[in-house]
Amino acid sequence: MRIPDWSPALKAQPQELVDAIVKRRGGALMNLDKALLWSEPLARAWNVYLGAVRTGLPTSRKLRELGICTVALLTGAAYEYHHHAPDFLAAGGSQAELDALNVLAKNNAREAAAHPALGTVEQLVIRYAAQMTLDVKVSDEVFEALRRHFDTTALVELTSAIATYNMVARFLVALGVSPEQ
Repeated sequence: MRIPDWSPALKAQPQELVDAIVKRRGGALMNLDKALLWSEPLARAWNVYLGAVRTGLPTSRKLRELGICTVALLTGAAYEYHHHAPDFLAAGGSQAELDALNVLAKNNAREAAAHPALGTVEQLVIRYAAQMTLDVKVSDEVFEALRRHFDTTALVELTSAIATYNMVARFLVALGVSPEQ
């Protein structure tokens, strides 16, 4: 990491904040947390917001994780991919779908996400995430295709997950946060 790992000795933070992050993480701080904890307001808000995006949205977890993995691959956020590829698999995704995503991320996923391992909706989610990540602007064609598969709430939640993890990727890459050993 380009900055020192946070520790209480380097910058004291309220114990209740550290405990809340540890609880959400399942018992231990992650490298990302050791960067965020340099700022109490940021760490506090991130913990609540990312907790909601990660586990509080009813929209398909598999498709949200597919969008997040797309962002991770397109931005070079190895940390993000390291943590979200297993979540994609746990949410019902397959290794064949991840393998297809890796191939597509090296090509032009914003325009064409066709691969025999991916269904129509998965291909659309990849194209949507790629356009959001690489171009910011999403084509009317892709958005209208998504609208045929998702209601407004699901569109908002999927978009939020992809946009949020674009923010996360940029934070991780800029600070050089690497996966835990």
